[in-house]
Amino acid sequence: MARIREFDTERAVEAAMNAFGCNGYEGTSIQDLVDATGVGRGSLYAAFGSKEGLYLAAMDRYRECYALPLVEILRQGVPGRELLHYVLVAAIDEIVLDGSRRACLSVGAAVGRIAHDPQVSSHVQVTTELLEDALDQVIAEAQADGQLSDKHDARDLARFLIMTMHGLRVMGAMNPDRASLMAVADTALDALD
Repeated sequence: MARIREFDTERAVEAAMNAFGCNGYEGTSIQDLVDATGVGRGSLYAAFGSKEGLYLAAMDRYRECYALPLVEILRQGVPGRELLHYVLVAAIDEIVLDGSRRACLSVGAAVGRIAHDPQVSSHVQVTTELLEDALDQVIAEAQADGQLSDKHDARDLARFLIMTMHGLRVMGAMNPDRASLMAVADTALDALD
């Protein structure tokens, strides 16, 4: 007879997401995950199959917590330039207020895992494409309204902004200085003109 799961799976995945975000996949041991989640090793393996299974669940949770809400914000119909400024400033505020100096889970996965893990690569690609599509739409509409120059392709600019947001995360993990990060965001926005 199968045992009933005696822990909150969502809470465990959230705790694992934070542990992986702070230490990366390789730097997070099973014992770190046991400590972070408060769930026994056997229960974690029973629920997720492996450390990688928990990592993939954490990546799904990351998409739910960060990427999907950002996509919804981008689809709210706010004027494009204003919206892009808001998104970059909100990202910087989150970076500066986050005392753990952790980088983006997707960035960590892209740097450390996608070259040899097709499942992680697929997760990162899906998340990136969601953001890219939403940014492309905002930029194309802003170009059509004359808010942004159309000298660059909207899709290229969407990719540029994703790289900028990822770079802000990495820079913020090293030095969460708001003025420095804002200078980068302002430069990125100027590049859209």
